[in-house]
Amino acid sequence: MTTIFICIPWFSPAFRAGGPVQSIANLVNEFNEEIQYRIFCGNTDLNNVSLQNIETGKWVDYNVHTKVWYAEPEKRSDTLTTLIDSIKPDVLFVIGIYSWHFNIVPLLFCKVKHKILSVRGMLHPGALSQKPLKKKIYLAVLRMLGIKKKISFHATDEEEKKFIEQTFGTGLTVFIAGNFPRKFTGAAVSKKAPGRLDLVSIALIGPVKNHLLVLESLEICKDNIEYHICGPVKDMEYWQQCLREIKKLPANIKVHYHGDVEPQKVKEYLAKADVFIMPSKSENFGHAFYEAFTAGRPVITSMNTPWLGLEKKMAGMNVNTEVNAIKNAIDFFAAMPQTVFDQWSNGAIKFAEESLDISLLKKQYSKMFFGNL
Repeated sequence: MTTIFICIPWFSPAFRAGGPVQSIANLVNEFNEEIQYRIFCGNTDLNNVSLQNIETGKWVDYNVHTKVWYAEPEKRSDTLTTLIDSIKPDVLFVIGIYSWHFNIVPLLFCKVKHKILSVRGMLHPGALSQKPLKKKIYLAVLRMLGIKKKISFHATDEEEKKFIEQTFGTGLTVFIAGNFPRKFTGAAVSKKAPGRLDLVSIALIGPVKNHLLVLESLEICKDNIEYHICGPVKDMEYWQQCLREIKKLPANIKVHYHGDVEPQKVKEYLAKADVFIMPSKSENFGHAFYEAFTAGRPVITSMNTPWLGLEKKMAGMNVNTEVNAIKNAIDFFAAMPQTVFDQWSNGAIKFAEESLDISLLKKQYSKMFFGNL
């Protein structure tokens, strides 16, 4: 039995924002033969709000293969190092870069032979453009400390491997292993009439996801459109900009904010929509994208995600991150009658089926976790 110790700033069964949280949830559910996972995380969400209905300061069962330790703010680093000394895990899997307690301390101060840093899209140029000075300093310190000689890196694809090498230089050990997806099958067929459209976004609300750009594009759309926004607010100042834009929208545009969405309700929100929209500035994987495809919902997104060539596959549209380009994509789907939309819905499902090879994913993770043991 191999013990894999995972450090991640937040993790909760009820927390639904995609990204690293969903990736780890899918990993421990799908890749667990002869493995026991121990997940060390904070007892708050990304907005520092206390998680509800959890027990702190002890190991709590997540599934038969996994236990979670929700750490209180006091002495988090001391607790982490003590737990690792006690458990003596075979692998230390560190999720993210910029957290002192959950990233830096385990990488630099915990004694585990096989350490892996999973950068999770944080080195994508679009992600680095947010608060760039702070991140440049942080990364420069890691390079100065010679971190690349002490650990391995995890990239989800070749492009992310390139970003890792651009940041930390050559001579690295980089494992490529994609994300395990969650599939939604049997979603209700969208009832589509020309001249109307239901859009949905499911994501953290912040500049990277470009909600504001979608709202600005809707301001010049003439069809009857409803836009459903799901996800917790990561950047309150950015959300205030979105709210100001919502007040400017014409009567034919309706916007509904649903807050964070529990995992079991994601399929329900996708089923109510015609099209998933998220023209992200950067995207490492985008679980919500894949879930939308499997539910038969075409996707409008940018060129900055792994999900490219959508229009050719009749699975959605990749657009430039500018108002008119997004407006034109929205108009394109709004004008569709049911018969044409059904073709695009089937195209989205087929695109999902062709995009991932689960057996290959398992081989990739086996190599990453067990190759050095």
